[in-house]
Amino acid sequence: MNDTPGWASPGSAPSDGQNGQEPATPGPAEPSDRPAPPQPTGEPGPAPSGPGSKWSKEQPPPTQWPAPSGPQGAPPPPGPGWGGQPPSGPGGYGGPGGYGGYGGPGGYGYGQGPGGHPGWGGPPPAAKPGVIPLRPLGVGEILDGAVSTMRTHWRTVLGISLTVAVFTQIAVILLQGFVLDDSASADTLNDPSATAGELTRALGDTLLNSGVVLLITLLGTIVATALLTTVTSRAVLGKSVTTAEAWQDARPQLLKLIGLTFLLPLIAVTTAAVGTLPGVLVGLADGGDGAVALAVFGGLAASLVALWLMIRFSLASPALMLEKQSVLKSLSRSAKLVRGSWWRVFGIQLLATIIANIVASIIVIPFALIASALSGDGVGGFLNSGTGDLGWTFLIVSGVGSVIGAMLTFPITAGVTVLLYIDQRIRREALDLDLARAAGVQDYGSGAHGSTPGS
Repeated sequence: MNDTPGWASPGSAPSDGQNGQEPATPGPAEPSDRPAPPQPTGEPGPAPSGPGSKWSKEQPPPTQWPAPSGPQGAPPPPGPGWGGQPPSGPGGYGGPGGYGGYGGPGGYGYGQGPGGHPGWGGPPPAAKPGVIPLRPLGVGEILDGAVSTMRTHWRTVLGISLTVAVFTQIAVILLQGFVLDDSASADTLNDPSATAGELTRALGDTLLNSGVVLLITLLGTIVATALLTTVTSRAVLGKSVTTAEAWQDARPQLLKLIGLTFLLPLIAVTTAAVGTLPGVLVGLADGGDGAVALAVFGGLAASLVALWLMIRFSLASPALMLEKQSVLKSLSRSAKLVRGSWWRVFGIQLLATIIANIVASIIVIPFALIASALSGDGVGGFLNSGTGDLGWTFLIVSGVGSVIGAMLTFPITAGVTVLLYIDQRIRREALDLDLARAAGVQDYGSGAHGSTPGS
């Protein structure tokens, strides 16, 4: 047995003898001319028991040895005794989830320190039944949780994203191919001799076409977000969900989610319009230069207010889907969760958006260049005008790139929003306790594992 403190039983026999007795097989005889060991002055020591004896007959019994204090004077752990076996069982010192008499699993007690040396262990790690640990999360853990959801439940996640992206892109391609032809508008806008009326009509047609494409894309994003919210919330509990189950859970809230998604841009646009309205009114009154400056500064101030509102309401979507709230109630819930953490929520959302756009650009841009090379204008026409000849070749090839890009970005954006919502509820409402019970984690928050109080 190892003689390191904490592992050897004090009072047990030394490795070369037991209970002060000579081993059964004697070793070689000592030289006769070997001097006897010196004795302290004043009190003679006990007589040796025989030639080669190393232990005194006056040795105290093993059970009377004092318990060592551990390394560097640390007090011994609680338990039945230094040499005894700690009790086992749920909640016991040696059982799973207990305090670990000798550094057992999940214990605080006397156990292995850094480098394998004995020492006092730290707090146990948080329970992790799914893709995230049940405690307040860091930025990296939120991003990793979104990616882990896509990797662990890839059949459901990629199936939902691919299906929504394919249907969305087919609708966009058909509209652009048969109805929304931007070629004439693009030629008019690039014509230096075009009149003001022609430029206005071309600009209006371009904005209308872009608005229709944006509307279709937005509807697809809403459906993907609704389904992926359910998948991510189950992944936190370590449970899988099929596409049919996700649709059944999300369908009752889908119309509310559509209303919420259209309400948020309306709030932003209204806020910006209110900010620029004084400058517009002053401009209509006298047409001075001060009206332009007032409109610009008013618009900038209103844009900042609109950004503040958008971040404040950014968690309304998961609140609506997971709490089954109304549109207005979900806005109120989001404002409550973001209060005091606006900059943190803004930074994480901005980082997730940047990552999603980079991933999409890496995939979409090469497909757009290939589509332009296969179309009539070539790559040079795409680089000069930003669009190729909107023929079927260009639309189909670039559409394939858009489908692949959306299939990868949908899970990132939806997953980060859901995990950020869960993180804020853990910090403020101790949601980790409810999640642990839902996941079937035993004795979570009852002393075996430290609960995470709301902040």
